[in-house]
Amino acid sequence: MFVNFFLSLKEARVPVTLREYLTLLEAMEKGVAAYDVDAFYYLSRSCLVKDERNLDKFDRVFGECFNGLEFGDDLFDAEIPEEWLRKIAERVMTPKEMAEIEALGGWEMLMETLKERLAEQNKRHQGGSKMIGTAGTSPFGAYGYNPEGVRIGQDEGRHGKAVKVWDERNYKNLDDNLEIGTRNIKIALRRLRRFARDGAATELDLPDTVSSTARNAGLLDIKMVPERHNAVKVLLLLDIGGSMDFHIKTCEELFSAARAEFKHLEYFYFHNCLYERVWKDNRRRQDEMMSTWDLLHTYPADYKLVIVGDATMSPYEISYPGGSVEHWNEEPGAIWMRRLLDIYSSAVWLNPVTPRYWNSTPSILQLRQLMGGRMYPLTLSGLDDAMKELSR
Repeated sequence: MFVNFFLSLKEARVPVTLREYLTLLEAMEKGVAAYDVDAFYYLSRSCLVKDERNLDKFDRVFGECFNGLEFGDDLFDAEIPEEWLRKIAERVMTPKEMAEIEALGGWEMLMETLKERLAEQNKRHQGGSKMIGTAGTSPFGAYGYNPEGVRIGQDEGRHGKAVKVWDERNYKNLDDNLEIGTRNIKIALRRLRRFARDGAATELDLPDTVSSTARNAGLLDIKMVPERHNAVKVLLLLDIGGSMDFHIKTCEELFSAARAEFKHLEYFYFHNCLYERVWKDNRRRQDEMMSTWDLLHTYPADYKLVIVGDATMSPYEISYPGGSVEHWNEEPGAIWMRRLLDIYSSAVWLNPVTPRYWNSTPSILQLRQLMGGRMYPLTLSGLDDAMKELSR
């Protein structure tokens, strides 16, 4: 079992060595993890993972190798999480029933009504259509249904109808070392190339060496030149979390290929739409953010702007102050988008959603219009067209 675990980590490109594997076996022989699956997880992670960038790959391999494995005799002593009990009361509705439920009537009405509910509610509600509760048709709460509401106390989306999420969410950084499936993406990205030679002379210039040696009566005269590299500068903005979770693998392949192809690559994360701040590390996104104004003043206009996202959100996030699903934004996302495009005239949006769904999603139509039509599907042909656009 442990041998397969070790080999699976190697296949997933986690740089684990035989010495680290033997350390894990030695710790297991000494009973460090006993028969506790959680203790074994943390023990094996501490023995086998040296770089936090590999934690996500380690988790995936661990889940595949030990899926369904039970340790010890204390299975029936565990407490049932409260969240499981809440799921029992989850409301399931037919499409016809959903169609009969009406929204409150716009962003202002939704926010004003939420303020009223917070002021007047003093107990738990379930199955209703008005108060903040569960398993009902109210615009506020969890595990029910409303065509336009605020999700409160629910781990993840179910219908994709929430225009704002009350709870803080955590995202993972994209894996920039993923290589499987990136080869074709790298080939597509190579359309965006402008070669230059600068810096120290480190490469042999064979034609000049031959001609110089001939002119020197056969005495060897070695000529060197600086390394030839892609001089294109790219600013990559990546939508993370929410509905983008369905596209993580594709985005990781793109991210990995871009890191390998472009020497001058700067990347930042955002959620749904661009607002007043972006961040580099999803684990520290609440503490280590960068002002979008600083971004605009740090990276000059000669950068090529590439935005990656499904553009699938409430239209309020683009058009209204406070429309962000996660925080209160003082200015609409559309204003920040225009500021970006005013500086970076060479810009494209890559969308992992299949193009046949674009016309039925209002937010995609809005952002595509803001981009001046420069939205391309995140496919090989779409990448090819996007790189042609950026090469103009």
